[in-house]
Amino acid sequence: MRASAFVYPWDVNGDPDAAARIAGLGVRQATLASAYHSTRALTPRHPRHRVVTARHAAVLYPPDAARWEGRRLRPYPAGDWAPGDAYGEAAGALAGAGLDVHTWVVLAHNSRLGEEFPDTSVVNAYGDRYPWAPCIAQPGTRAHLTDLAVEAAVRPGAAGTELESLGWYGLPHLHAHDKTSGVALGDAGTYLMSLCFCPSCRDGYTQLGLDAQELASAVQRALEPVWRGGTPAGGWEAVEKLLGGELATATRAWRDSVARSLQTDVVGAVRAAAPEGFRILLHADPDSYHVGANAGVDPRHILTVADGVVVPCAGGSGLLTPFAAHAAEGNVLAANLPVVAGMGGSPGTLFEDARRAAGRGATELRLYHAGLASDQDLSLVTEALTRLS
Repeated sequence: MRASAFVYPWDVNGDPDAAARIAGLGVRQATLASAYHSTRALTPRHPRHRVVTARHAAVLYPPDAARWEGRRLRPYPAGDWAPGDAYGEAAGALAGAGLDVHTWVVLAHNSRLGEEFPDTSVVNAYGDRYPWAPCIAQPGTRAHLTDLAVEAAVRPGAAGTELESLGWYGLPHLHAHDKTSGVALGDAGTYLMSLCFCPSCRDGYTQLGLDAQELASAVQRALEPVWRGGTPAGGWEAVEKLLGGELATATRAWRDSVARSLQTDVVGAVRAAAPEGFRILLHADPDSYHVGANAGVDPRHILTVADGVVVPCAGGSGLLTPFAAHAAEGNVLAANLPVVAGMGGSPGTLFEDARRAAGRGATELRLYHAGLASDQDLSLVTEALTRLS
């Protein structure tokens, strides 16, 4: 079963042993970040540092000046945490160790963009902006994300790409000192708190025959029992219970159409720029109303557009099932399994988890994350992949 490990350039650059160590795990592929959000990352084996602080979302290679000349929205180069062509340097080392290298591209998740251009952000029903969440309904944002995807995905030597957060982002975000869990929102509250009311989305609601201000007021009323601790259990049916079936369906119709068209456009643009055989996968959730890094998609549609999906399986492999039901020959269903014990992963059960995922339709594995894991974690990964081979 083909496996790939996620890697940051700073895990590899400056560490002469890193590429061989990653290849020695038994993976055939490295999924290497080329555009990434802000983070603070441990590098437990690096000879020069132990913590890397990426202060803002950035591309980890020199952006093409001609592509972005005169553009209001443009990618931010990385600072000292990934200088120069950090991606290219790491990709060369990983390829030299015998690994296929695929790009890892984070799209609609960018705090610096929202801070510099507040009008690009999702605005909730109360008027609060989410600077980490660009609104994907805005034409300027969509054009930016499409061109960023092309540039960051199709890097020299890359055999494919994995596109993260290609869809709606919303309230959930591991923000600095995040303190938003005092009230259990559940799926329903999270959806309602992630509905956008920026001018573009207001226009979209109007096109569906809704009054945007009345809708915002309805969302606020629907959330009142949530703030009092009365979040209904369940998925989409809980949204309908809080907001009412007609309004819930209308908001989802708008958001689904926006996400679906962006996903189609971005994948098409990347494919047009890529060499033959280049694989395009999306980090995806099979419930289209879900928001976040694993964008909500329509499984039937996305598997006719992209070559496959990377599916979160931290809590079990059940999310694979809807994709497996619509997979055609050649589609990739990659089970994303966390293997960093200190971050809630379970490297000790990787063999069993991988077998269960395969039983649900997984054709490949993604391991999060080779650079963050301890030596003990990596040893367990090697043992499991050896048993799977």
